Amino acid sequence: MSMSEYIDFVLDRTENMYNIVQYEGHGSFWMVFFIGILFGGIIQYTRVDKFEKIAGFAMGKDTIIPKMLFLAIGITSIALYFAIKMGYASYHVKPMIISGLVIGGILFGISMAILGKCPGTGPVSIAEGRVDVLVGAVGGIFGGYVFTKYYDTIFKPLMGENHGKISLVDVSGEHATFFVLLYGIALIIIAIAIPKMELLDEADLEQLEK
Repeated sequence: MSMSEYIDFVLDRTENMYNIVQYEGHGSFWMVFFIGILFGGIIQYTRVDKFEKIAGFAMGKDTIIPKMLFLAIGITSIALYFAIKMGYASYHVKPMIISGLVIGGILFGISMAILGKCPGTGPVSIAEGRVDVLVGAVGGIFGGYVFTKYYDTIFKPLMGENHGKISLVDVSGEHATFFVLLYGIALIIIAIAIPKMELLDEADLEQLEK
């Protein structure tokens, strides 16, 4: 796949994503747009788009990221489960490929610690004018191109066996409701129990001095 073909592929996938939002009953485009603005606002308010937050989390010196993640996952796990049960939402389970998950998780963790951003906070930082994150985004696009181009010959053999689309709801069977509630509440409790630690940058210190 050439670079131009890859760009066309990305544009087609992006267009398809918007079409799914608009025409498959999962919410209007403007509703998703509003949720995106809300998400960006929360990220800026909590300052988790700062390098110090994610790098500090990787070094064990800042706990804002894990506190937010555990709380968000706990709440949304319960909310999404019941929204799906009532027919207001849906999700698409990805296949479980153990080797691919391990390799991808390691690469993702290393890259996230070096850049100090994740796919959620990166675009917010780019919108704020962070050139370093823009360089990382360009690298991510190039990495996606390499992965797509050499998927069949290099990456697919590395990823290992496909174990199918397995979800925790499927595993828990008739006890799914109890399991989801237990899981969500446990994560919320963990988020509250994690001691608050912050790695402050120069701007934070100046603000505190004022």
